[in-house]
Amino acid sequence: MDPETPIFLGRRSRLERWLPAAVFALAVAVVLLAGTWWATRSELAELRDGVAKQLREAGTEAHDGLALAKDAQNAIRDAQSRIGAVEAKLLESQSQQLALEALYSELSRSRDEWLLAEVEQTLAIANQQLQLAGNVQGALVALQNADARLARSDRPQFLPLRKVIARDIDRLKNAPSVDVAGMTVRIDQLIATVDQLPLLVDGRTKAPETKPDAPAAEGWGRAWRGLWDELKSLVRVQRLDASDPALVAPESRFFLRENLKLRLLHARLALLQRNETAFRTDLKAAQAWLERWFDTRQKSVTTAAQTLAQLNAAAVNVELPSVTDSLNAVRAFKMPREKLAR
Repeated sequence: MDPETPIFLGRRSRLERWLPAAVFALAVAVVLLAGTWWATRSELAELRDGVAKQLREAGTEAHDGLALAKDAQNAIRDAQSRIGAVEAKLLESQSQQLALEALYSELSRSRDEWLLAEVEQTLAIANQQLQLAGNVQGALVALQNADARLARSDRPQFLPLRKVIARDIDRLKNAPSVDVAGMTVRIDQLIATVDQLPLLVDGRTKAPETKPDAPAAEGWGRAWRGLWDELKSLVRVQRLDASDPALVAPESRFFLRENLKLRLLHARLALLQRNETAFRTDLKAAQAWLERWFDTRQKSVTTAAQTLAQLNAAAVNVELPSVTDSLNAVRAFKMPREKLAR
């Protein structure tokens, strides 16, 4: 027997003793590996399914996102088009607003120019009334109308102009008044009554005293007396103090009255011209003619003489204020506007 056989047998016995344990351990390891693999495979499958699901969800979300992005792009394009339309309308409205503002400014300037032209014309008329006719009341009414017209416009820039007009109004209110219109009417009334004023040569002498009736004559004596009475009635003798008998002749009476009317008309013209010397000269001449050629015993002649005396005593040439300050203020106010309009 080989001496090494026990050693081999000992090893074989040990190997046989550890072999089941090794096989069992190997089997356990295989089972563990298989379980691990299976678990890993399950986890991988689940992970794959989860990833696929997430990918599908991500794809769906991406598709939805693309759709939303497309919708957003469409909305943005629509909004941009709307914004462009709104901007175009805004630009159009701004241009219309600028045009309206320019038109309103033009209309406002034109309205102010018309107003100033109207006020200037009113003040010019008031100045003419003062210079030509001395009509203080007419000029005062004209200035008040001009001030009321400026007040209705309610423009602050007209306040300095209204202050100047107010000063002229106060001066006119405190000015001495000459009733030129009333005096003119009285002269016209005198002119209208000239044709009815009795002349001195139109007066009648006193009737001769009646004598007691003589015994009635008969025949030729009676006829002669009747003829004599008729002849006496045809002739009238009257003493006149006038030195010019031609003016009292029947054919000259018309010229006498017309000359008196011309004197009164000339006095009326002198009154309107504020020519006090000519006015009083004509009135004195008319008074002298009344006393010389007209019957002063008649009431109409006396009334006419009294009227002439009252007119001669009235003040004519008084110093009246002018509205030149207001007129110059309006023209100075208009000048810059006219330069801007050009």
